Amino acid sequence: MQTTVAESQLISRYKGLAMAFLGASLWGLSGTAAQYLFQHEGIRPGWLVTIRLIIAGVLLLALGLAQVNRDNVWSVWKSRQDRIQLMIFGLLGMLGVQYTYFAAIEAGNAATATLLQFLGPVFITLYLALRFRRIPGLLEFLALGLALLGTFLLVTNGSTEELSISGAAVAWGLGAAVTAAFYTLYPVNLLRKWGSLTIVGWGMAIGGIGLSLVNPPWQMDGLQLTSLSWSLIGFVILFGTLIPFYLVLESLRYISPAEAGMLNSAEPLAAVLASVLWLSLSLGLFEAIGGVCIIFTVLLLAMESKKKEKRLLGKEPPVTSKSLEG
Repeated sequence: MQTTVAESQLISRYKGLAMAFLGASLWGLSGTAAQYLFQHEGIRPGWLVTIRLIIAGVLLLALGLAQVNRDNVWSVWKSRQDRIQLMIFGLLGMLGVQYTYFAAIEAGNAATATLLQFLGPVFITLYLALRFRRIPGLLEFLALGLALLGTFLLVTNGSTEELSISGAAVAWGLGAAVTAAFYTLYPVNLLRKWGSLTIVGWGMAIGGIGLSLVNPPWQMDGLQLTSLSWSLIGFVILFGTLIPFYLVLESLRYISPAEAGMLNSAEPLAAVLASVLWLSLSLGLFEAIGGVCIIFTVLLLAMESKKKEKRLLGKEPPVTSKSLEG
């Protein structure tokens, strides 16, 4: 039985959706694995981030060398401007988002850390609105309101007198959201010019090497790593970094970036479910409502992004200056 063009396109679309969903879920599960390592195996975030970035970066660069445009892996260093931007991305963007996220997990838990980091698109929206002096649209205003409400409920569990998690966990989590926004916005030109494998691979390697000056990976500080420890470390590196990156990147061949952005909501959902089922995390009612609000925030922003994509593709009436003002 022959497959029609429409059926083939539908299959490809489902394939892309499944890849994006699985990739985001693996990211969420890696945070829970990291929490177990911090709480039960005595591993510190700095050491784990160093190992994760160096090994994953080398593997991504090796994958880049196996591609048709393998010359990009080394050519990116020829331009002085590109070198400087790559170093900034690696040290401030890649290392920044990785370290703050894992520090938030150590200070709190994987579920709240992932949800707070998930606020990154909110900071992107605010930055773009200020940079282009554009008043956010209705959906964006609604998303920002949900983000504020969700963050308040998540970190206070509805109480106005005290936080439900430590102040350090909140600070690191919000820092992860800010650095995630920077990580997303800063390397746009580098990614267009050299490709994701090259830029992300070098970004990870640079970040890992930079952090190794403070946290040498060969200094174990008396750690006695078990087979379970090494298995979870391997999971964080392979299934929490390399494989999900590949899955999400490949999914963009079949679905739009906005659709992939919507499916990113699987990341905090996976982190919460794994924390509850595996690490016996107990979320209060208002904390759970706050988490749902944050997830809906990103879904609303992804919907707005999808509308803009359709306009650019000419599927909707041309955008006028009036419609841009929201």
